[in-house]
Amino acid sequence: MRPTSPPPASELPSDAASRRRLPALWSGRPMRARLMVVVVLINLMAAAISGAVIIHKARTATEVETAASMAVVEPLVAETLQALQDAPLPGLFRTLAVRFQGLRHVRVTLLNATNQPAEAGTRRDGTRRAPQWFAHLVAPPAQRHEVPLVLRGARIGTALVTAEPSDEIDEVWGYAVALGLTGLSLSLAMLAILHAAFGRILSPLAQLAAGLTRLEQQDYAVRVGRPDTRELAVIAAGFNRLAEVLGAARAANLRLTRRLLTAEEDERRRTALELHDEFGPCLFALEANSSSIARIAATLEEPARARLIQRTDDIAAIVKRVQTINRALLNRLRPAGLGQVPLGRCLELLVRESAQHHPEIRVEGRFAPLRSGYGDLVDLTLYRCVQEGLTNALRHAGPTRVTVEVAEQDGTLRLAVEDDGRGLGPDRDEGRGLAGMRERVEALGGHLALMPRDPGTALRIALPAGSEIPGEDAA
Repeated sequence: MRPTSPPPASELPSDAASRRRLPALWSGRPMRARLMVVVVLINLMAAAISGAVIIHKARTATEVETAASMAVVEPLVAETLQALQDAPLPGLFRTLAVRFQGLRHVRVTLLNATNQPAEAGTRRDGTRRAPQWFAHLVAPPAQRHEVPLVLRGARIGTALVTAEPSDEIDEVWGYAVALGLTGLSLSLAMLAILHAAFGRILSPLAQLAAGLTRLEQQDYAVRVGRPDTRELAVIAAGFNRLAEVLGAARAANLRLTRRLLTAEEDERRRTALELHDEFGPCLFALEANSSSIARIAATLEEPARARLIQRTDDIAAIVKRVQTINRALLNRLRPAGLGQVPLGRCLELLVRESAQHHPEIRVEGRFAPLRSGYGDLVDLTLYRCVQEGLTNALRHAGPTRVTVEVAEQDGTLRLAVEDDGRGLGPDRDEGRGLAGMRERVEALGGHLALMPRDPGTALRIALPAGSEIPGEDAA
């Protein structure tokens, strides 16, 4: 069977799509916002439950009040008729209507013997305050009762009693509104207090996040304060210990890298010295012997003389080629004059040499007044960075102009190599040369950054203007 691909999001059922949208709306939100949403939901649930209880109690109370009012009507009618045995019928109906006006929760309609209204309804007029939906929820079932009007043994009419709970509903609505406004005010005050309290409680998390960002940027000197909350205090203490351990590990790595670089440069220096002191004289001796053999060959007869002169010329050419390679190798191992000639002069010679090898490109060097030297490692690192930066710009960027600037500012050496070439590509990979520069610079407590320009690229390096690196003395 072929595997079936999942349907696109547009074809998912609405409930599944809603389930996917909810985590998207919830995830990524600040913790304080999440807590406030939870508190608001709890308040809404409490308000809904309270409203349901209020409606249930109000419905029961209204039903009881209405039933009690209807039960009062029949004794009142009998009592009134007993007291008015001798009254005329029109006056009797008027008196009954007046007596029924004081009743609440009921409406009494008086009918004569022919079932025609003898008096208007006795319910007092008033403005209804409760909305229709609330009255519909609270109102009890409709009740209606007929009370016969009997005077001197004869039925003279009927009192039609109808339940009218609007007064009770209005009272309950007033109580509900007052209770709701009070609860809303308390809820808003509580939300404001909780918002401020959550912000204060969770503020250490923001400090921890900022501290983690600085740790990510390799700033291991960062520390966070101890919060009042016990759980967050444990996290803060752990963070500070972690930063301390990482700082110590980085300092140890920098010291180790510095020692490795020192050992490497010492080995380079020894190798360069041996090449200069041992290999150079040997090449000079070969060149001298070749010249001597050529002079001897000039005294010989042909064709031996021509063959020997040809061989001595070949040997001399090979010796010159080896001497050129030896000088280039010596310069790579240990730049000539570095440590003996002022640093600024060495850098000027390096830039000038690069300009001579690339006459089609404008290579400029701007060097502010520098000290004669800043320590062997710092001088050599700065020289190598200028050398590597120029090489990368000239070889890979395709520029028409390359500028090198070196200056000392506030105890920091600042190097900038800028070109107007093709710039950094999207798939740029840090090669071994740039990685080696970064390792050297960071081992001395400096920073290296490769940034795009318009057009071209800028290499910026900052080095402490001294031979010591941070943490070296503390080892």
